[in-house]
Amino acid sequence: MDDDTSPSFNAQDSLVALMVAVSASDEDIRTAELVKIEAALYLLPIFAGYDNDRVSTISKTVLDLFEQEEGLDALFGLIRDALPERLNETAYALACDVAAADGKLGEAELRLLEEIRYELNIDRLHAAAIERGARARHLT
Repeated sequence: MDDDTSPSFNAQDSLVALMVAVSASDEDIRTAELVKIEAALYLLPIFAGYDNDRVSTISKTVLDLFEQEEGLDALFGLIRDALPERLNETAYALACDVAAADGKLGEAELRLLEEIRYELNIDRLHAAAIERGARARHLT
């Protein structure tokens, strides 16, 4: 992508992008995952004032990047540029909630969560606590 057409994210866009990426990582965006994303957008204080019309643009950007050879690296570059470090654990928690929403964690989702942990420099102990909380919230 060249600079004239490169999308730019804000912090909220970055959170949405990670949620969409986790949902799309297994090439099967499930209803439970979409409901989880929508609930986060409407209920969490971090999304207060967010223009929900941006979700489709962000989603398209993520899906377009997934089709490119270095797309995941480009996505993480956009996210790192826009996401303040203080929101890294929030981002990981949202990603875990979306991954757990349908009750199934496939290999692709697990690999992407691992990559998110690495890219956002999430401490392993903190990550384990976040993952445990997501699992507990989504038990049936």
